[in-house]
Parts: sequence; C-alpha cells; structure tokens
Amino acid sequence: MGVHMESILLDTRAKMQQALSLLLTDFSTIRTGKANAALIENAMIRAYAGSPALKLLELATIHVQDHTTLIVTPFDQSIIGEIQKGILEANVGLNPVAESTIIRITIPPLTEERRQELVKLVNQKTEAGRVMMRQIRHEAMEKIKKRAKEQSVSEDEVMRLEKETQKITDEFIEKIDTLRDQKETELLSV
Repeated sequence: MGVHMESILLDTRAKMQQALSLLLTDFSTIRTGKANAALIENAMIRAYAGSPALKLLELATIHVQDHTTLIVTPFDQSIIGEIQKGILEANVGLNPVAESTIIRITIPPLTEERRQELVKLVNQKTEAGRVMMRQIRHEAMEKIKKRAKEQSVSEDEVMRLEKETQKITDEFIEKIDTLRDQKETELLSV
C-alpha cells in the first residue's frame, strides 16, 4: 500500500520540478539589458535550403564578451548571412552585425517603459507557473483519493498524503516567487 501512495508524491515532485525548469527557461529569454546567450540560442535559423530550420546553438558558438555584447561564431562561415537574418527574424529586439567571421550583437539598454512591460510579462509567466503547480497538485489529490478507494487506505493516511502534497506545492510556489523576485530585481537595476 505505502509504496504506491508514496509514488504519487514522488511523481508530483518530479512534475513540479519539470514545470519549474520550463518557467526558468522561459524567464531566461526575457531580456534584461545584460548580455545572455539564452536570448538568442533558440532562435530558429534557416541555414540550408531544403533543410529544416535549426536552433542557433546548433550552428554556432555564442560567447558573452562583456555585459552588453554577444559574439556569435558560426561553425560554417558560409551561413553567416543566414544566421544574421535568423537572429533579426527572431524578433528579440537585437541588431546583429556581421564582421568577417563573427556576428556581434550589442544589447541596447532598456528604457524605463520597456522595463515595466517586462516586469508585467514576468508576473504573467509567474502566474502561469503557479497555475501549473496547482494543476499538478489537483491531479495528485485526485490520484490519492482514487487509490485510497481502490486499496482501502485509512483516512489518516489520505490526510497525511494530502498535507504532504500541499507542502510540496507550497515549496514550489515559493521557488517560483523567488525566481520572479530575482528577475524583477535584474530588470529594474540599471
């Protein structure tokens, strides 16, 4: 009995960790005025005619030169123009400049208005993360109730598992809030 019920908690924790990782990846694409490879590494590049688009990180190295400059070095120099075009089309507000064998990207400082828009975006993504956590909690609670009926588990055991599920949920929502606070601080510090 206990093993099957405990597996619900492990599964819940794993799903919440996965949701948190998705949110972290999502946050890393929000520009803060500081150079960060995550801003462009997933830009889709149509490098070769007739081939599917590839992520920039599959076609080049991305180096953070200083806090406002990214250097992209294509593995194949013949596609430097396609990479430049793909970064522009990714619509991340960056202007890539091709210089012989590299592409230089200078990250412009954010305006106060843009900072506020990005803080709103961070808050929207944070709320979406919380909703994901609550959905995972809801699914876990349903599984606990279903298995309790199937295996005639005591009410005390069901209550303990529900409390433990809520504790895990609270822990992950706290992690989401911490991520949000860090991202807001990053956005608002000039």
